[in-house]
Amino acid sequence: MGFKMGIVGLPNVGKSTLFNALTKTAAAQAANFPFCTIEPNVGDVAVPDARLDTLAGIAGSKQIIPTRMTFVDIAGLVKGASKGEGLGNQFLANIRECDAIAHVLRCFEDDDITHVEGRVDPVEDADVIETELMLADLESIEKRLQNLTRKVRGGDKEAVDQVRLLELAKAAIEDGKPARTVQIDEDDAKQWKMLQLLTTKPVLYVCNVEEDKAGTGNSQSDRVGEMAAKQGNSHVVISARIEEEISQLEADEAEMFLGEMGLEEAGLDRLIRAGYELLHLQTYFTVGPKEARAWTIKEGTSAPQAAGVIHGDFERGFIRAETIAYDDFVTLGGEQPSKEAGKMRAEGKGYIVKDGDVMHFLFNT
Repeated sequence: MGFKMGIVGLPNVGKSTLFNALTKTAAAQAANFPFCTIEPNVGDVAVPDARLDTLAGIAGSKQIIPTRMTFVDIAGLVKGASKGEGLGNQFLANIRECDAIAHVLRCFEDDDITHVEGRVDPVEDADVIETELMLADLESIEKRLQNLTRKVRGGDKEAVDQVRLLELAKAAIEDGKPARTVQIDEDDAKQWKMLQLLTTKPVLYVCNVEEDKAGTGNSQSDRVGEMAAKQGNSHVVISARIEEEISQLEADEAEMFLGEMGLEEAGLDRLIRAGYELLHLQTYFTVGPKEARAWTIKEGTSAPQAAGVIHGDFERGFIRAETIAYDDFVTLGGEQPSKEAGKMRAEGKGYIVKDGDVMHFLFNT
């Protein structure tokens, strides 16, 4: 299980350039005019994880299969999008399908690249997009409430619950706050998610800075960081242009290039890590001579649920999981030495998988 992150922002902030870098393709046309991305571009990328290579080396795995995540490059929104301005609701609908939003903000000055509002102010840009998403949600909520009236009168319990949750979201938005600020009980979590409101999506602000500020950020990205902290959101600083250049290089060349730029790692790695944290995701591994493979799960996932990520039959027929902590596997030199040292554990249905666990599942067919 990976996750789908929608890349949004005003026109000409570097969304498509970033998408090109992330997917190592030029599928998303990066041009200096609004709406150059007419259809959402979708790209799957491998999630880099050095632990997977280490495990494969120890086990002598013939194949290495990383987990994957999906990025959706969504055309530039503009003020009034919720009312159909620009390309309007078509692109708001694309956001609904994503698990999270990477909101790219222009934090650089460049007279050759026109800003749709004629100025560079990432905090104001963030507010424009957030406002459009809230307005779109408000319109959606009001329509749904009207449609649910008859069901509520008829005593439909599910409709009553939907109305209660929609009213909570509506109150927050009318107070100028996104729906994700609403505190939802665990019992309502599934129903809340099914509402598919745009402003319930977690937000990661991506500060696109000049190439020479990729490592340190600048005054504009600092402002975004302060804003994100107040909201309880997170942010990363990258240079989309640097990422695009790195994406065209071989691994050793990319490492050398990063060193010359004074960067410890590619922005892609930071972006994915921030995305994992944002959605409370983690990774477990299956390792053997044939392949070493990474699997993405939510924090708090039980062993049977983790098995189900591989195949539904594994979850349905789950017996137990043989588990070795990553550090033990590496320190002791593999599965057999870990087993001999008593570091392989037999875990049952109640076991909550930990990040980095190396697992083998036993199940009934």
